[in-house]
Amino acid sequence: MNAPHEKSGGHAATPTGGAWLNPLAGHWIDGACAHLTQHAALVRVTVVALRGSAPREPGASMLIDGSGMLGTIGGGRLEWHAARAARQLLCANDSPAVQIDDVILGPELGQCCGGRVQLWLERLTRQDLPWLQAASQSARNGGANAVETRFAAGIVTHSLRSLADAAPVTLRRDAAGETLVETLGPRRSPLWVFGAGHVGQALVRLLAELALFDIRWIDPRPELLPAGLPDGVTTQACAAPVDLVGAAAAATRYVVLTHDHALDYELCRSILKRGDAAWVGLIGSASKAARFRARLRRDGIDPTGLICPIGVSGIVSKLPAAIAIAVAAQLLQLGAPAPVADAAPAVEAGAAAPHACDGACEICGQRRDDP
Repeated sequence: MNAPHEKSGGHAATPTGGAWLNPLAGHWIDGACAHLTQHAALVRVTVVALRGSAPREPGASMLIDGSGMLGTIGGGRLEWHAARAARQLLCANDSPAVQIDDVILGPELGQCCGGRVQLWLERLTRQDLPWLQAASQSARNGGANAVETRFAAGIVTHSLRSLADAAPVTLRRDAAGETLVETLGPRRSPLWVFGAGHVGQALVRLLAELALFDIRWIDPRPELLPAGLPDGVTTQACAAPVDLVGAAAAATRYVVLTHDHALDYELCRSILKRGDAAWVGLIGSASKAARFRARLRRDGIDPTGLICPIGVSGIVSKLPAAIAIAVAAQLLQLGAPAPVADAAPAVEAGAAAPHACDGACEICGQRRDDP
């Protein structure tokens, strides 16, 4: 028997049956590759140019098929207009595969952004998989960094290019047609997360959706490292996580939040000893930070680069999800790390032996779950 609908203000509540809006993780080309291996066709919508204020930046994309969408170009009336146009293009197999829409947000859509947006809509089928997969693979391997789409006389062609200092998207017009050039990057910044407790899991879930980092997630407890993770997250169960530090690339960012203060210290010690980290964040209190810094100095290591406590200020909740939000916001504030020209030599695996401690402080005298 169905329960009666609750009433609010004299009106029956409407039952819901919707679905979550799914983000587009990474470049739209990767999403299109995954989608077209299971479905016959889709339309990609990309913001290629704008003037004035608009909901999303050039390069923002979404994928549309007959049943839904992946990603967003900003929501609202602009996205509704684009989704409707995409579904029409999806069904119009006898029409050209590319359509360019020039949308004025205020007069045409009633949005107060007041800007003007150009959208590139392109119908893609499984016949496009070869060039899409080649582009995706090239981006991963550091090969060509841009794809050029030429639309002329109703025909669409694609080619890979290697360009220096290219904008995310560039649309050029000539007498014969249009050419769209899109970069396949930027490459994700390396981020190593040590610890898969409550905070670690909340943080990785959040960062994975942003698709900004190539995350390596490490914990000695394999049962805490989930399967079925999104692209961009690699897990590694390791009984001695400190031994892995030497394998990290220069300019890696690190987040240290393990279940063990002694392990936290040895990780921070090994990371800072390398001297080439883009950022080192340690979970903990101001007291823990002071003790770690004092001990690092005694070990002959400059603790200046150690960020502890971590997370943006103003968030007082200690719930794991709240801590994860604060740390993710701090990472976003950092922007892209600067390349390291002459990286310090990597620490030899296993070279840093555990340092003796009298066990009287929180560094070595306690074991605990995530703070």
